[in-house]
Amino acid sequence: MNTRVYLAVLAASCFSAFPTAAQEVTGAPGSPSATSTIDGQSLPAAPPAFGGTINLDAKDSKSWWSPTVVPSKGAPNVLLIITDDAGYGVAGTFGGVIPTPTLDQIAANGLRYTQFHSTALCSPTRAALITGRNHHSVGFGVIAEQATGFPGYDSILGPDNATIGNILKNHGYATSWFGKNHNTPTYNYSTSGPFDQWPSGMGFDYFYGFMGGETNQWTPWLFRDHSQIFPWKDQPGYNLTTAMADEAIDYLRHTNAATPEKPFFLYYAPGATHAPHHPTKEWIDKFKGKFDGGWNAMRDEIFANQKRLGVIPESAQLTQWPDDLPKWDTLNPDEKKMFARQAEVYAAYVAYADNEIGRVIDEVRNQGKLDNTLIIYIEGDNGTSAEGSTVGTAFDLAAIQGINMPVAEQLKFYDAWGSDTTTPHMSVAWSWAFDTPFKWTKQIASHFGGTRQGIAMSWPGHITDKGGIRSQFHHVIDIVPTILEAAGIEAPQTVNGIAQKPIEGVSMTYTWAKGAKDVPSARETQYFEMFGNRAIYHDGWIASTTPAAGPWLLGLGKLPNVLNGYNWELYDLTKDFSQFDDVAAKKPAKLKEMQDLFLVEAAKYQVFPLDNSVATRFGGTPSTTAGRDTFVYTGELSGLPPSAAPSLLSRSYTITAEVEVPEGGGEGVINTLGGRFGGYGLYLLKGKPVFSYNLLGLERFRWESPDALTPGKHSVVFDFTYEGPGFAKGGTGVLSVDGAEVAKQAIPHTIPFLATIDESFDVGIDTRSPVDDKDYQVPFRFTGTLDKLTVKVGPPQI
Repeated sequence: MNTRVYLAVLAASCFSAFPTAAQEVTGAPGSPSATSTIDGQSLPAAPPAFGGTINLDAKDSKSWWSPTVVPSKGAPNVLLIITDDAGYGVAGTFGGVIPTPTLDQIAANGLRYTQFHSTALCSPTRAALITGRNHHSVGFGVIAEQATGFPGYDSILGPDNATIGNILKNHGYATSWFGKNHNTPTYNYSTSGPFDQWPSGMGFDYFYGFMGGETNQWTPWLFRDHSQIFPWKDQPGYNLTTAMADEAIDYLRHTNAATPEKPFFLYYAPGATHAPHHPTKEWIDKFKGKFDGGWNAMRDEIFANQKRLGVIPESAQLTQWPDDLPKWDTLNPDEKKMFARQAEVYAAYVAYADNEIGRVIDEVRNQGKLDNTLIIYIEGDNGTSAEGSTVGTAFDLAAIQGINMPVAEQLKFYDAWGSDTTTPHMSVAWSWAFDTPFKWTKQIASHFGGTRQGIAMSWPGHITDKGGIRSQFHHVIDIVPTILEAAGIEAPQTVNGIAQKPIEGVSMTYTWAKGAKDVPSARETQYFEMFGNRAIYHDGWIASTTPAAGPWLLGLGKLPNVLNGYNWELYDLTKDFSQFDDVAAKKPAKLKEMQDLFLVEAAKYQVFPLDNSVATRFGGTPSTTAGRDTFVYTGELSGLPPSAAPSLLSRSYTITAEVEVPEGGGEGVINTLGGRFGGYGLYLLKGKPVFSYNLLGLERFRWESPDALTPGKHSVVFDFTYEGPGFAKGGTGVLSVDGAEVAKQAIPHTIPFLATIDESFDVGIDTRSPVDDKDYQVPFRFTGTLDKLTVKVGPPQI
């Protein structure tokens, strides 16, 4: 029997063990307890015709209930887990030095996959994960914050790309989403909606999580469904990593109590281990001293572990260490001390998150449902992040905007690293090492350091080769068809009357049987592209462009022509697991064949136009504030997302507050955007007007009146003149009271692109964190009367 025939036979034998798509009806038709499956070609299913009788008198009529839609008998519960910013060499399950016993457990009860891939970036991977389609096909060629007005890059999933949540919900599953949502356009974050691109609009009946790429785990930008919540206010020591597990456990208990027979689909996406790295002190202490040997020694240890575990072939070679990253033995003692601390906190975050995931799985086990639960645990949505700069940082928003924090300054935060007073990230060198054995990191789609993820699956009785390893080449788009086949559900042709794009992934269920270890991969071709870096895989070969610059440089230097300025590499993956031996010069015809195939695939999946810009893409999306230069607010307001607030970046502006101070004096916040890690605040402190500008936690500039406001009405004005054009330029600020200048100073620079990711615009109150801890603590509600706040902005001076 040839391998392709064997593959077909094996796949058919696997499928026979899953629920079938034939209609199944239980209970007496028309009774309240009647259930039925649906064919699912068109979702939601059309309501059946009334099957009873209606006469003038109810006594002479017969009632009839539509059957409740349910999945096929035996359809599994599904727990889909994806962590953040963790490359192939992070988890102990795949040879890393950080223990991940929960992932170990899933692998021991099921399978590990050694050639599974992401898109190299957060939003895109998650869009592909929940739709089963390539990231450009569903508008997520980049993260939502960098969206551009092209079909492959607009950050809009679209009604023709129904998610796995939409599909399973319509087949009778209880659907929920916990944690990170990076798939809503940023300009739709406010309570005015629309909500079609929120989890609820994507088919998830319950959402508990945060919006955007990252959030502070101590005071998160947190939502329950569409409403902001602030649970940490009454919970000292609150951390979202634990709270999210608590919430998921509570949800599972409630759904089990109400509908024990109803299967669940729970999408679990913790913020870990994206920056800011925020584990608890208990977990940090466990890793004290564990990284004193440095990144080069750790890389060697991971590589040896990987061979011992069999998650890389014996023939695999460790790729070269890059010349532009220092080797550990060249560092001075202060650098070694600080860099080791960075890795301790990152490792603690990995282990902490894995532990909390384990608590959720324990709840499934305690309910007696583990045997019929398909668990898919993906470690990382891309390679380990290199966005912390080559030296790391105590304040990650500074690093992602190209502002480096010297080690001497970082050491001041050594003991507080990972606490609520920092938003830390680590050196690129750690990121590179945690992607062992590969080259490169997150954002680099051309190399496996950016795209290779550890993944384990278990489903007792169906995945029978316990502890097995699979090396078939797969991609995150293959998860949706795997779930659908396991549940006996076909992808719909239409959803809400709209024709659906085909699912572009292939099911992985053919790998589940004991005899499937050496079955050829069902995925023969896969393209990769991010910020112009690109690759094409086909039948054991991969052609990859050489990155023009490290992602930590933010694309701010001179870049080659995106179409024809890149060098291409070629690797035979059947002999070269780690992209070690570039054979492009030896096989030019093969390289040309692969380059041509990339063009075909890119055209098919909306990859064009190519664009290798990075940081300069921020801020180009639609906006609810577009075309407005004057914003007026009355009364107290909190929680307005930055995308719905006036932007003060790279422009002149004037903030005017008409206030009334009570007898005895007033104090409190008049207006803030951001907080402890970047933003501004206008407030009264012991009656004195103050304007504080927080440059991403690194510097603070302050204007303060020498005198307190007297009781009565006053006009407080802060006027800033920007000295553009260009990003991050300085300017002059003037604070005035009742038309008289009370403070004036020039500042040398301002925030470049992002003042905050996870704090809000507030009027008359402050939420989450103060703009200056030395002045006040939240909520610092204004004790006077705020009659009107007016923010007037000039045109951008880019």
